[in-house]
Amino acid sequence: MDLVLYIADEYLLDSVWARLVPLNDPLADHSFLVSSIPLQPQSAWARDYIPRQLLSLIVVTMIGIHLLYFIFAGLSFQFIFNHEMMRHPRFLKNQIKSEILSSVKAFPGMTLLTLPWFQAEVMGYSKLYDDMSEYGWFYLLFSVPFFLVFTDYLVYWVHRTLHHPMLYKTFHKPHHKWIIPTPFASHAFHPVDGYLQSVPYHLFIFLFPLHRWLYLGLFVFVNFWSILIHDSDMITGHPLEHVINGPAHHTLHHLYFTVNYGQYFTWADRAGGSYRQPESQLDPLLEIPKEKTL
Repeated sequence: MDLVLYIADEYLLDSVWARLVPLNDPLADHSFLVSSIPLQPQSAWARDYIPRQLLSLIVVTMIGIHLLYFIFAGLSFQFIFNHEMMRHPRFLKNQIKSEILSSVKAFPGMTLLTLPWFQAEVMGYSKLYDDMSEYGWFYLLFSVPFFLVFTDYLVYWVHRTLHHPMLYKTFHKPHHKWIIPTPFASHAFHPVDGYLQSVPYHLFIFLFPLHRWLYLGLFVFVNFWSILIHDSDMITGHPLEHVINGPAHHTLHHLYFTVNYGQYFTWADRAGGSYRQPESQLDPLLEIPKEKTL
């Protein structure tokens, strides 16, 4: 997020903050004595001023998550999601509207809960790096599967813990309201639920080095994948279904609740005894009543 904030400051927020909290320069009326070139307006709140950073992070995060959500979920709904699923007996009335409202209401809470991680990152406490030569190309390539495996395992246990009866009703049940989810259900969480399942992604960069641009790309990918696995797709029989926890696996999770807690891979579910293999006969599309013909 420090990279995003830097770009936002460079191209927009510096001028915004200069207008909101202008720098009172006592030489302003005599600037001709210093230079004949107009000076760029500056803010009394410098880039490293923590209140400015916090407010900027909130704004940037809120804009970013709304863009990611509506662009990716909208595209997935339009081109990937099978619209026949909206005729399923367990598809709720006005479900898409409810999914969107639930997501939008959760975004502010999730943003505030995540803010300390972002602020610590901006203040330089993470292990993000810029110089490719610092760790080399091998580590750069290795860090991608390392990031996915590490976060997948932690998300598995966070997700499974949220299914504990003491936590489920308050924090995770709102997400399972969508038995037949659409891509718009991907972020329809209780704010605490959404935040807890995001913690592994933030924790990683404080434990292990990761290239700053790569982390930004992976962060976008995480949101894209979360949207993709909520398209209620039950395509089975492909060679990767025993390894990749895809849409079919997550569809079964929404149908049966206590299986396939993983995010990317199936190995954590296999080790934890919660794996269920997608099968064509489990496809919820089979439960849709056939349209009557004249």
